[in-house]
Amino acid sequence: MRVTMIGTGYVGLVSGACFADFGHVVTCVDKDASKIEKLKAGQIPIYEPGLDTLVEQNVQAERLFFTTDPEEAIKSADAVFIAVGTPSRRGDGHADLSYVYGAAEEIADLMDGYTVVVNKSTVPVGTGDEVEAIISKKRTGDEFAVVSNPEFLREGAAIDDFKRPDRVVVGTEDERAQNVMQELYRPLYLNETPILFTSRRTSELIKYAANAFLAVKITFINEMADLCEKVGANVQEVSRGIGLDNRIGKKFLNAGPGYGGSCFPKDTLALTKTANDHGSPVRIVDTVVEVNAARKKAMATKVIDAMGGDVSGKTIGVLGLAFKPNTDDMRDAPSLDIIPALQEAGAKIRAFDPEAMEESSHLMKDVMFCDGPYHALEGADVAVIITEWDQFRALDMERVKSLLSTPTVVDLRNIYRPEDMAAKGFNYTSVGRP
Repeated sequence: MRVTMIGTGYVGLVSGACFADFGHVVTCVDKDASKIEKLKAGQIPIYEPGLDTLVEQNVQAERLFFTTDPEEAIKSADAVFIAVGTPSRRGDGHADLSYVYGAAEEIADLMDGYTVVVNKSTVPVGTGDEVEAIISKKRTGDEFAVVSNPEFLREGAAIDDFKRPDRVVVGTEDERAQNVMQELYRPLYLNETPILFTSRRTSELIKYAANAFLAVKITFINEMADLCEKVGANVQEVSRGIGLDNRIGKKFLNAGPGYGGSCFPKDTLALTKTANDHGSPVRIVDTVVEVNAARKKAMATKVIDAMGGDVSGKTIGVLGLAFKPNTDDMRDAPSLDIIPALQEAGAKIRAFDPEAMEESSHLMKDVMFCDGPYHALEGADVAVIITEWDQFRALDMERVKSLLSTPTVVDLRNIYRPEDMAAKGFNYTSVGRP
């Protein structure tokens, strides 16, 4: 089948490359000419393990193309995916749908023959209705169908998530559109992947509900970590104890500095706004948003307390800046709250992240970005682990101790064992553990 992907951001690029790898002919369209030229030259604008190889292989096989000109791409397509950004609007927190509606206008002008318009972007309930209304002003109802097909990609594991998903959700009641979507995802039938067909509005809500529920789990275990610190319990054992219950599950129960990234912060906020607008508030999610925002700031206090309550004039070596490992994504990363708070308290910052330093340099001031983890710790008074990159999991602790002016480590991801760190002579602080 011929597929057009409007938008070459994280979702559009990963989805386009994976559909091409399934054997479909995919054209990715973006208005950013420099991004398209880089993609044509094999330069990937985001860090995602394996994506560079996947793109290269499918470009060489002439299944994957990049262009700034949407005309031919849309005219020849069986399905046109909208995969543009839906950031939170300043002021009210609602999703900014201007890019989605702009894409719908463009598709309406250029489509030729029956076309399935698939909304891959994360959008509030009812957005598909508006997209349909926009296209209907220029096209008859038998020329197109608007479908919701939310993505469930984890940054750092997106290719595997696309090719081996837990489920595929498709929101449409149009029989022809269902047939097109089944054909697009037919390769997944070999893995017996469940494909859930629902109404469009139900599909749109599933995406928000899934992300909100995961955000609740993360926030719940973080609050349990705070309680563990007060009563002398171990949050990792609490997580394991409750996670072994199949009704709860073990995933998303790792205590830390709070969630960030491209999805959870904006999606929880958008869900609460939609719920309030419809007179049906989701009070649990409201609280999760508030608690998570406060938690990130509280992590700076944890570092200050580990330094005796004063970091003025002290140097802090920070390991990890991205919101999670295996990505360069800095959107709502905890480091963006923690580091400025430490600087405001008078600390100097040396930092290293394997992939996110270039993006961080545009978002942080007066930070010394270093060449590696040990470089970041040279002469520092404390080491602070914010992101659990694999290369931080087995540091040479004797070398770390020799580099630090005081043997103090604050581990916000619990990647080391307290007893081991104590045996090595460190003043060690972690999250939710004695």
